[in-house]
Amino acid sequence: MDSQTSQASQASSPHPPHSFQVDLRGLVDLLSHHLYSSPKVYLRELLQNAVDAITARRAADPDAPARVRLYAADGALRVEDTGVGLTEPDVHSLLATIGRSSKRAEGLHEARADFLGQFGIGLLACFLVADRIRVVSRSARTPEAPPVEWTARDDGSYTVRTLPAAERPEPGTTVYLTARAGAAEWLAPERVRALARDFGSLLPYDVRVGGEPVTELPAPWDRAHPGPAGRRAALARHCHELFGFTPLDSIDLDVPVAGVRGVAYVLPSAVSPAQRATHRVHLKGMLLTERAEQLLPDWAFFVRCVLDTDSLRPTASRESLYEDETLAAVRDALGTRIRSWLTGLAAGDPERLGAFLAVHHLGVKSLARHDTEMLRTMLPWLPFETTDGQLSLEEFAQRHPVVHFTRTVEEYRQVAPIASAQGVGVVNGGYTYDSELVEALPRVRPGTVVAELDADTVTAHLDAVDPGEELALAGFLAAARAKLDPLGCDVVLRAFHPLSVPALHLDDRSARHEQARAAAEEQADDLWAGILGSLRGSAPRARLVLNHLNPLVRRIGSLGDPELIGTATESLYGQALLMAQRPLRPADSALLNRAFIGLLEWATHGERDGR
Repeated sequence: MDSQTSQASQASSPHPPHSFQVDLRGLVDLLSHHLYSSPKVYLRELLQNAVDAITARRAADPDAPARVRLYAADGALRVEDTGVGLTEPDVHSLLATIGRSSKRAEGLHEARADFLGQFGIGLLACFLVADRIRVVSRSARTPEAPPVEWTARDDGSYTVRTLPAAERPEPGTTVYLTARAGAAEWLAPERVRALARDFGSLLPYDVRVGGEPVTELPAPWDRAHPGPAGRRAALARHCHELFGFTPLDSIDLDVPVAGVRGVAYVLPSAVSPAQRATHRVHLKGMLLTERAEQLLPDWAFFVRCVLDTDSLRPTASRESLYEDETLAAVRDALGTRIRSWLTGLAAGDPERLGAFLAVHHLGVKSLARHDTEMLRTMLPWLPFETTDGQLSLEEFAQRHPVVHFTRTVEEYRQVAPIASAQGVGVVNGGYTYDSELVEALPRVRPGTVVAELDADTVTAHLDAVDPGEELALAGFLAAARAKLDPLGCDVVLRAFHPLSVPALHLDDRSARHEQARAAAEEQADDLWAGILGSLRGSAPRARLVLNHLNPLVRRIGSLGDPELIGTATESLYGQALLMAQRPLRPADSALLNRAFIGLLEWATHGERDGR
């Protein structure tokens, strides 16, 4: 019924269908500017066609010769293979029809899984560097068929003719390229040799350029060596030749179910986690890309990989990987392999693990955030900044019943000297991932108590001053509080060690947010000032804690001049900010300048009065 309706529709249609016309030069321009990253891919396509042809012939005749030979000279290139070859009908059907792949030809589809190419672009890429392509071929499947010659030009025209049997006595194909104007460098012998080595070093057949071998099998990670040290040294040389650095270590990558074999090289210097790592991926021996970014999990930014696979899918340009379930599974499997390497170092080679963590602890911390087993394994090794020095969380938790931490480096710098003197251990959680790992500690170390250290906790650990002594200093404290009130800072008196610290500036994130809101309110117009004013919070204000044990504070407390007390208080406030290495607001900078000049005036005035 549907067929009859379709035929009736076609018969009644006054306009017969037309075929698309293809502008070959426009198509080549499209390929060169939008599909391929460089004209160098022409050689990959030639090698790929040759290897696929040999694979097809060997599917029927496993003992067939497997050779690819490249000869470059005088702006021309000749590529010979001992592959399955073509008949004249094959030439018309496959070479002259854009978009049709030879893998779909009869007799080839059963070996498709063994082919490198999956898109029928083929020889079209050769027009990136040549204005004429000549192909001479003889079929191994139809030995009685004569050799055939196909010659194509970049204007879209081609000719086909049969040749005497003597022109091509053996099955196989030869491709001749003539360089187009300005592209002769791509067909120069040195360039052809370098490209062939780059693309084809892992190909399974005998590939040579002018008699010089290109393939280097077995692959570096599959070669036999006298021992582990010799293998490690050989892989280090391979990494230096390939990537330009000597690795800290090498990690074997073997995922048999996905047909993946290779090696990951550990970078000898730290890199940013935000930097996307790029890797070299070979597909059935042919180099697919040098810039595969999605091959490993994001946390594994400390390695560079080179591997060969027969399962991952290339994109249309065959210069990157297609994101699918297979790639996701391979990515997870390779991540598991790298994780196993880390746990193996922790169990059996602490010296190498220490050298690795000295450079790449950030990457391991990133992994440990989401991997409880990795956190448990790395707990004795990952370094953290603490008031007891650089320690692992395991060692720090053994020393302190409560693991206090700060969320920012600024908070840590404020409290670290004082907390240490009071016997309170603090971990600096302000660095990337550190606070998350400290909070995760009870999951892998049951019974551990973790607490965030804030200004109230620090103040509670400081000794109170005798009420009588504090009452005697009531006038001094009132003057100091009045001086710092405009800055949103209270003044309290405590006794603490070390004695050398005259004052401690304490605040928390809520107090800093309130300060920022107040500063914005002062600079805003009436409308925004009203809006910001409505957002005023009840957060505790910052505190300047004066050390009653410090001799300087005692002398300042005995002053009777309110103006001098104010200047001295501003100086203590500024010194406390600087000790905490806090970024200074404009008001803080103005205060420091004012206090410095005030003290100079007081000192010089007293000297003049003495005279």
